Amino acid sequence: MTTGIEDRPITADLCRGLAELERTERGWLPHRLPARARAQSTDPQLAAAEAQPSGVRLAFRTRATVVELELLRTRTVLAGVPERPDGTVDLTIGGRLVAQSGTSGGDVVRVDTTTGQAEFERGAPATVRFDGLSGRDEELEIWLPFHERTEIVALRTDAPVTPLPVGRRRVWLHHGSSISQGSNAASPSTTWPAVAAALGGVEVTNLGLAGSAMLDPFTARTMRDTPADAISVKIGINLVNADVMRARAFGPAVHGFLDTIRDGHPDAPLLVVGPLYCPIHEDTPGPGAFDPSALGRGAVRFVATGDPAAASRGSLTLSVIRDQLGDLVAARMAEDPNLHYLDGHDLYGPNDSADHPLPDALHPDAATHLLIGERFAQVAFAPGGPLAGP
Repeated sequence: MTTGIEDRPITADLCRGLAELERTERGWLPHRLPARARAQSTDPQLAAAEAQPSGVRLAFRTRATVVELELLRTRTVLAGVPERPDGTVDLTIGGRLVAQSGTSGGDVVRVDTTTGQAEFERGAPATVRFDGLSGRDEELEIWLPFHERTEIVALRTDAPVTPLPVGRRRVWLHHGSSISQGSNAASPSTTWPAVAAALGGVEVTNLGLAGSAMLDPFTARTMRDTPADAISVKIGINLVNADVMRARAFGPAVHGFLDTIRDGHPDAPLLVVGPLYCPIHEDTPGPGAFDPSALGRGAVRFVATGDPAAASRGSLTLSVIRDQLGDLVAARMAEDPNLHYLDGHDLYGPNDSADHPLPDALHPDAATHLLIGERFAQVAFAPGGPLAGP
């Protein structure tokens, strides 16, 4: 250990963008859903996603020239599916990205996709280090990886740290799918919600849950109980690619989800966002699946396996959802002046697919995350926008 560096206590007031900080056997685990919500689902996909700390960061003032963060990551490896790149930890100072470090080591969960059986391999924590900092009194934020379960084992600096005060900026609470969580983004501070928050001058609490934006009541209750000045909900893609719902259930489920949010935030600006353009699911229901021919080439790509004709029998497609969601929100807006709707095509639409194709047919790439974040900020946070401050 470098001379002068000392351990600093890991406390909840050092963290932003999480629901709870759980003490584990080996460190501190940030959760984006509270324990009561986690107890109401046995889905391993959701359990993995909510413990992947998208948008979670340590935020403090310090005069440190060296910051070390010891992390224990858990990676999930699916048999026959190419592994994701190592996670990235971002350091921002005064809101500006100044340094990045890759993750390493940690535990591995290997899943046999044919049987569902999993094997656990225990690993060791690893340290990311940021040095050469100015030593001036500055605001630092350390953004944790968005697609790796991450336990914080230790924080070490060569100067004291002071948590940033709560309430210095408006809080934007967002819920969506893996695209909102950050799939295929370059790093945690460059997911589209992080980009939009930086441009909009707000603090993001990201409830983007990969594969798990299902209109779950416990997620709505979490949003109801989470302090927020502005709220958005992106609805659609997971309902289609998981094939969990029919048109008859969709409308009432959306109403119930929005009603629950309104129970805790009756007057907050609330923006409902329709699904982004996704050619495989525009007119074809789910379920979605890995494209076996792409896997044979060592690539990840998704396909829709449903029957397009089933949409006339109540199966959901993105086109069906856009039509129903737009009408539903328009009807509610008559009694809710702080409710707004944004067509997902305004963030990423058919005209974007030539210049910004979805590399796996489902998720935007890193450059497109930046584009979507910029567009969202221009629409939502610009003066007069639905989520703009007073």
